[in-house]
Amino acid sequence: MANFLPMTLRVYQRLSAAAAPLTPALIKRRLKQGKEDPARVGERRGMSRDIRPHGPLVWIHGASVGEVLAAAALIEKLRALDIRILVTSGTVTSAAIVAKRFPADIIHQYAPYDSPRYVARFLDHWRPSLALFIESDLWPNLILSSAARRLPMVLINGRMSHRSFPRWRRVSGTISALLGRFDVCLAQSRVDAERFATLGSRNVVVTGNLKLDVPAPPADFTKLERLMSVTRGRPVIVAASTHPGEEEILLEAHRTLARFFPTLLTVIVPRHPGRGEAIARTIAASGLHAGLRSREELPTAPTDIYVADTMGELGLFYRLSPIVFMGGSLVEHGGQNPIEAVKLGASIVHGPHVFNFTDVYEALDSAGGARRADTLEVLVKQLGKLLADPAARNLSVAAAERVVSQLGGALDRTLAALEPYLLQLRLEMGASDA
Repeated sequence: MANFLPMTLRVYQRLSAAAAPLTPALIKRRLKQGKEDPARVGERRGMSRDIRPHGPLVWIHGASVGEVLAAAALIEKLRALDIRILVTSGTVTSAAIVAKRFPADIIHQYAPYDSPRYVARFLDHWRPSLALFIESDLWPNLILSSAARRLPMVLINGRMSHRSFPRWRRVSGTISALLGRFDVCLAQSRVDAERFATLGSRNVVVTGNLKLDVPAPPADFTKLERLMSVTRGRPVIVAASTHPGEEEILLEAHRTLARFFPTLLTVIVPRHPGRGEAIARTIAASGLHAGLRSREELPTAPTDIYVADTMGELGLFYRLSPIVFMGGSLVEHGGQNPIEAVKLGASIVHGPHVFNFTDVYEALDSAGGARRADTLEVLVKQLGKLLADPAARNLSVAAAERVVSQLGGALDRTLAALEPYLLQLRLEMGASDA
């Protein structure tokens, strides 16, 4: 049964193979949109200028920045075992994060487009010993071709959102044929585990969310000191990982709060830095004064809103402000991960749409470690309370840190579940060294 391929996947394989000649046009369009690295487009066809290292190679695949960063601590543990690591992802921003945050010996490649020819070329070149897919980035040819080569595959930090689950249930034969190719599914929560089991995962284990075990993001302390010196004495709010539709609400919140806190500075860190210029135009149109970090501007006394439209500097801004609004939550994106901000001592405020991290936000809210704001009025009220009351901020931070400590442990449980595979790799390493 495990090798049964439903009609949907057979059709997908044929169509994706037939579409390969369209790849140059696709790449050209994505280059124009800034979604591809012109120096590395060959990787999208499974070609690489990098040489496969000697010995066992663990391949870790995630869709984008969030998934790749979730695996950071796991990658560090595997690296400590002298295991060589290949990370694949699909976005330019994730490649930049790997280059900035990971050791130089971690190999990064763009995932090949999901055409049988490109996938085969990728697998022929890299010959991975173990594949770890993060969360739910399930490309059919990538999975089916890996399984056909008897490559052990594990889904780690598995998540099946409340949006994706009903969609997959409508094509249960298709998703079952894909999930059934994984040896093990390590799920973030009991609900995720039940959904994966329902959809056809053969061996499901609840290990918890690796994003709860992520280390606090780094910061350049020279830059931090500079920012702290130019904002000294000013109350600061950071709006992290914002999405379209949220900045307008935050500008209104700032305008209201500034009546009570006249020197207030709001820092907006857009989820996609390329939106910085557009956000600056929106700020100017609203009559507020903006500063743009990508232009190497620093906040000055007249600056109302500082747009931090740079890559990989969230750690800097989490350290700058004791109050953080987590973006992606006032619009129906599903929220962003609050753990890094909590680990750097921030009081968290968020909107109602946090279904990407339901368990985390429920635990934080009920413990008083985060505050929910469903409307502009409530957002102003929650931020105002935290600005006016340092004692309330401290209580919130302490509660949040307790919750994160209690919810942690996913890294250790994930490593324990992977131990049989890692033992096999160590045996292979010993044999190749002998």
